[in-house]
Amino acid sequence: MTATPVAAGRPGTGPGPAIGGRAGFADVISSEWMKIRTVRSTFWTLVALFAGSAVISLLITLAAANSYAKDLAEGKPDSADIVLAGLAFVGQIAAYVLGVMTISAEYSTGGIRTTLTAMPRRVEILVAKAILLAVIVFVIGLVTAFVCFYLGNIPLHAKHVGVNLSYPGATRAIFGSALYLAGLSVFGLALGFLLRHTAGAITIGLALIFIIGNLFTLIPGSVGHWLYKVMPGNAGGQVTSFGETGRNPDKAFAPWTGFTVFLIEVVVLLIVGAVLFERRDA
Repeated sequence: MTATPVAAGRPGTGPGPAIGGRAGFADVISSEWMKIRTVRSTFWTLVALFAGSAVISLLITLAAANSYAKDLAEGKPDSADIVLAGLAFVGQIAAYVLGVMTISAEYSTGGIRTTLTAMPRRVEILVAKAILLAVIVFVIGLVTAFVCFYLGNIPLHAKHVGVNLSYPGATRAIFGSALYLAGLSVFGLALGFLLRHTAGAITIGLALIFIIGNLFTLIPGSVGHWLYKVMPGNAGGQVTSFGETGRNPDKAFAPWTGFTVFLIEVVVLLIVGAVLFERRDA
């Protein structure tokens, strides 16, 4: 008896692709989630974000508790942001670097070619990475913000000048810090898509956040004032500040206004990154 040949491509009977096997967006999310959680750099960067921020917050309040209490006793303006100081340094850097490395590592290893072979719809890859990054960093950032808040308060409470959650803007600063870190990670992802080079994207981004934004104060007049306000770190960082009006209210946006400006900048950068991602070769 002659065997009937098996048709290639029929579901479950041959090596061909299954009919109706087009991957959906949930599959893209699942794939990107697997990549993010299995890369060691992701784990260690998040550890650095959490542990580094917590330790720095505690050390800074230990060093500054006496002067902080003295300033309050003399009626000088206090700076309750000190309890989240670790997030302002280590947290920002770690969140941004994680965003850059999420895509730049794929370019440096050539893994992006495999990714695009499995999922040729490039915009969906970018969106999936952005969503996952934002959620992961927001959750870790929120936990870290609360830990920094309570650890940073230990030396201050010992001097009877601790900051409570009822302090004006305290709750906003804690949740705002998590939102800002999530936005920074997506900002790093967008620059990573644009530059496709780890060191270059990290250098340019950190310079924009920590250095260039402050240099605009040297430009006299309304132009320098406006450029200072709209720089990513200055605009987005407002939501992490304590007090009802945020940090430097005469020079910067109100907290949520600044964060909205920052989000618009992130979205615009993502759109530019998506356009170039579609047009350029892997």
